Amino acid sequence: MSIPCQKCKQSPATVHVTDIVPPNGEKRERHLCEECAEGDGITMKQHEPFNSVLAKFVQQKVGPELDEMASTTCPSCGITFREFRAQGQLGCPQDYAVFSKFLVPLLERAHDGLTRHVGKVPVHLAADVEDGSHSELAELQRRLDSAVECEDYESAAGLRDTMKKIQTHAD
Repeated sequence: MSIPCQKCKQSPATVHVTDIVPPNGEKRERHLCEECAEGDGITMKQHEPFNSVLAKFVQQKVGPELDEMASTTCPSCGITFREFRAQGQLGCPQDYAVFSKFLVPLLERAHDGLTRHVGKVPVHLAADVEDGSHSELAELQRRLDSAVECEDYESAAGLRDTMKKIQTHAD
């Protein structure tokens, strides 16, 4: 139930003013509609809509990162991070490295803080996973890629040979 304006007695009172009246500090309350309050010279601060305040906060805190995400493109397949988010699929294996800064938080959030696979494994890879060769091969491949990127071809050749031995034993 709304209180009617004390001045016009027509509109609901939406402005509530408490005056302290001297000399004894007596409180005097007035309940006015916006029009009557404005007529009495009471100015009200206009509050920004919550959506506007939230949008400004997000832009300040997350804006630069969002701009970086939007401009990050895979040099191999040309997919942008924005396209990945819209489609839900990456374009090529290199996307994992290109978008890693943005993917890791997504993976952690989706998998209770984990960023490595702990779920089901296809039947044809089950034996490799059980003996550890699949994850070992993945780690060796990462190290091989890093060695090639650093032009450390001697280490790369050794890693390649180790991978071949593991693959031969797995077959």
